[in-house]
Amino acid sequence: MAEEVIRLTLSQRQDYQFDTRFDDGLSLLADEPPPLGAGSGPSPTQLLLASVANCLTASLLFALCKHHEPEAPLLAEAECEVDRNERGRLRVTGIAVTLRLGLPAADYGKLERILASFEDFCTVSQSVAVGIPMRTTVIDALGAVLKTADES
Repeated sequence: MAEEVIRLTLSQRQDYQFDTRFDDGLSLLADEPPPLGAGSGPSPTQLLLASVANCLTASLLFALCKHHEPEAPLLAEAECEVDRNERGRLRVTGIAVTLRLGLPAADYGKLERILASFEDFCTVSQSVAVGIPMRTTVIDALGAVLKTADES
C-alpha cells in the first residue's frame, strides 16, 4: 500500500488550457505554448522542470536546516532539453539544475555531509532520473562549484 496518494483533477477550460485542481484546494492553469495553445500558463514540460528544481531546492534546504546551518536564501536555475526521439516524437531528453547557496561554502559547517546526501531525499528528481538523464550542480554564493552529479 502506498505511503501517500496525491490526487488532482484536470479539466479543460478551452483549447489547450487546463485547470488543475489539487486535492488540497490549490489550483493552477496550464497551457501549451503557441501554436497549439496560447501560452497563458506553464506547459506540462515547464511544470515537470519546476517540480524537479523545486524538490531539489527543498531537499537542500531541509538538509541545511536539519544540520542547523545558517539561513540564507537559496536560488535554483533549471533547464531541460527537448528533442525528438527515433520516432520523431518530442521528449524531454535531459534536465540540468544548478542550486546556488546563499553564503560562501566556508560559512557552512557540515556542507560536505549535506552535499553527499540531500539528493537522495528528493522524491521528484530521483523518480524522474530513472527515465531522464539529470545533472545537479551546487555552487556557493561566490560562484565556486561545490558539487556536480549526473544521474540517469
